[in-house]
Amino acid sequence: MTYRVAIVGTGANPETRGRDGYAMAYRHAKGYERLESCSLVACADIVRENAEAFAEHHDIEEVYEDHEEMLAAVEPDIVSVCVPPAIHAELVIDCARAPGVEAVHCEKPMATTWADCRRMVAICEAESVQLTIDHQRRFAMPVVRAKELLAAGEIGELRRLEWSEVNLFDAGSHLFDLCDLFTDGERVEWVLAGIDYARENRWFGAINETRAISQWRYGDGTMGFASTAEEGPTLVDAYCRLVGTEGEIEIQPDGGPPLRMRTDGGWKSIDTANETVYSYSPGIVTATAKKLAGVLPVTIERFEDPPTHYERAIEHLVSSLSSGEEPTISGQSVLRGTELVFASWQSARQRGRVHLPLEIDDNPLEAMYEAGALNAPRETETDATEGELAAD
Repeated sequence: MTYRVAIVGTGANPETRGRDGYAMAYRHAKGYERLESCSLVACADIVRENAEAFAEHHDIEEVYEDHEEMLAAVEPDIVSVCVPPAIHAELVIDCARAPGVEAVHCEKPMATTWADCRRMVAICEAESVQLTIDHQRRFAMPVVRAKELLAAGEIGELRRLEWSEVNLFDAGSHLFDLCDLFTDGERVEWVLAGIDYARENRWFGAINETRAISQWRYGDGTMGFASTAEEGPTLVDAYCRLVGTEGEIEIQPDGGPPLRMRTDGGWKSIDTANETVYSYSPGIVTATAKKLAGVLPVTIERFEDPPTHYERAIEHLVSSLSSGEEPTISGQSVLRGTELVFASWQSARQRGRVHLPLEIDDNPLEAMYEAGALNAPRETETDATEGELAAD
């Protein structure tokens, strides 16, 4: 069958990327276009010229400003939601309740309150609609190979996960999700964290801390540690590190091999066909990963036109919909990692360890901000202008 696909939130120029938006709809669209089983039939954006530009670029006839009008008129099978996180829940729920919709693919992070995250999942399940969240880095070759090496016992039993990023919510949600992947969805018992808010810091309209440290413990005893900083160094010198009883695996975003493993005192690069956690670069790199005894051969399946991580995520959600199997990036799966973001902020709010499941509904960081409990003054229009002039 051919799935009729609609996109909500086309965004502006995809070449202009920043804290206000990345026009992710264009990446989603490319993923659907490469699949014979999908056809882009409609798009919607509250800024009509954005929607019209997107429609012209992707040869889409149906263009709307109102997503509800589009859903009623077109009755798509799959909807991609590419709006800011504060309105993810509202849009996802509208799509799930619309006639004919079988699947919703939503950008990350899930939502800006813990209650909305749970509500999105619950309503999609009640409506028998497949919900996926675009944590596409699960499909990056460094992550896939790291998971394979871990599953094969190359570093023994997993004991600790460490990662670094610019923040816990927007960028860090990817890493919490990858930790869930590496631990096979193991239950988290508690979280202990501290944050700093040195200045006004919003990504896509959502507030983020400027620096944080977070520690958590899984039910099997595995420990997790995250260090974030919008500026300057963090306490973890790797994008993601897996520490086992017999070795370590490191994933790096740049500045060295994307993936390496140490099992005998020395680091060995692992072949990822030049692909990083952020993007891919075609080409084959010949390499081997040395283990405790013998040599582990590395083989990578190549494509004439290798898909990006976003395109792999789209292909996965469509194939899961066809087969009826739960996607690895299902709402229920991503909920586990997302809980650690809100638990970290809740730990900072209550100044102590938080036991899971998390028993709050709000956004602790937003609540602290609104109450004036964070240490940075709110940025005024004058402050912003002066800051921009100083930066120049």
